[in-house]
Amino acid sequence: MESPLRATGEQLSRLAPLAGLSPERLAELAAATLIERAARGADPLAGRTEGEQSVFLLAGEMLLRFQGGGTLVVVGGSDETRQALNRRKERVAHARAITDVDLLVVDDELLDILNTWDQVAAARGRDLVSSGPFSLSSLRAGVFAPLPAARIDELLRVVVVAFVARGEIVIREGDEGDYYYVIESGRFQVGRMVGGADVVLAELKSGDGFGEEALVSEAKRNATVTALTDGHLLRLNRGHFNELLREPLLRRLAYVEASEKVRRGALWLDVRYPSEYQYDKLPGAINVPLAEVRNMFAVLDRSKEYVAYCQSGRRSAAAAFLFAQRGFKVWLLDGGLKAVEKPEIR
Repeated sequence: MESPLRATGEQLSRLAPLAGLSPERLAELAAATLIERAARGADPLAGRTEGEQSVFLLAGEMLLRFQGGGTLVVVGGSDETRQALNRRKERVAHARAITDVDLLVVDDELLDILNTWDQVAAARGRDLVSSGPFSLSSLRAGVFAPLPAARIDELLRVVVVAFVARGEIVIREGDEGDYYYVIESGRFQVGRMVGGADVVLAELKSGDGFGEEALVSEAKRNATVTALTDGHLLRLNRGHFNELLREPLLRRLAYVEASEKVRRGALWLDVRYPSEYQYDKLPGAINVPLAEVRNMFAVLDRSKEYVAYCQSGRRSAAAAFLFAQRGFKVWLLDGGLKAVEKPEIR
């Protein structure tokens, strides 16, 4: 089977919307982008003139016929093809490949994300490393993906880069929560004392975040995180974390609104211990204890909507943040079960 063709960073650098990206960023984008081939006589723009993707002609010749009349022959590699064919001022009604053609199809949202982050960073005199939390995939679906574009500059202004040596304890179980961390480089281990013994819960890598549970739920640290290698961490204090990351993700609902959402198909998500859940769960609720949330990312149905709750709203705020950060549609029952009339609980 023939291997798919991929664009090169040099090819991408010739395209107007990508000309401002660094060589490292262009190489990263090229590795994630495929070249499509269309045969002579085909209309490669069919169904794409109003879509959410930009189509660039890399090689070959095409005839464009415009809605207002007139035609234009474009040749791959020329100035005419530095802009997307389907983003021209003149609307394309039909297109025809005069020869076999090579096309680059790029998601518009992805282009916007890359250009926004990199241009804001450049204005601050910073080059974002195209790996870890600032990699293409992380900016689209990682810990900083939900950050409103208007707050990117503020984040880059206040975030602190800290070096951590192998074996260093970053946070210790039982301590007060003070910072949120995102791993720029290195590997870290999460552990907890269970029955007097140290139990390893997870290993974290570049791009992962940790420390949010104590900040969101306003509780003490429930685990210890130790550096397995030398590494660098991005650090936000409690105030900046709450302002920039926590609050934009926490969508609160009063009980009446939450109940209506559940009536329309959403599911209650009880994040308390099983013993609490059995005692006074809401009808139809799924039990996902806060400590198990990360294990459920690959289990829960992402097409569903959820309303998270606990007794007071603290643990459910932490759970809702974690789920929302991974792209789940999760709301928070404001005030927890304290806000629910007792007869409604089963």
